[in-house]
Amino acid sequence: MSDTIFHKIINREIESEIVYEDDLVIAINDISPVANTHILVIPKKTIPMLSESGAEDKELLGHMLLACSKIAEEKSIAKDGYRVVINNGQSAGQTVFQLHMHVLGGRDFSWPPG
Repeated sequence: MSDTIFHKIINREIESEIVYEDDLVIAINDISPVANTHILVIPKKTIPMLSESGAEDKELLGHMLLACSKIAEEKSIAKDGYRVVINNGQSAGQTVFQLHMHVLGGRDFSWPPG
């Protein structure tokens, strides 16, 4: 497994506030939130970024989206709406090179993002 901060959280080498976990993913509160609710959903499998996932990861990717939905329900942001974001690569704003999804809610968002 790689040595990103997310891998260290998954391996319990660094403490973090875990809000959801199952066999495939872990979800934590973002340490620099940009919304009232800002949770990161991280696969336990090492995948540096979305563009490096393959056909073998389709079930995991779907599982991640379903985890986002479940977390949105648990955090009471599903009814009013929430956003799921994946940054792929440095130019897109990815700073930790382990695939993760941002679940954002609790405020209004504009379009287009960014």
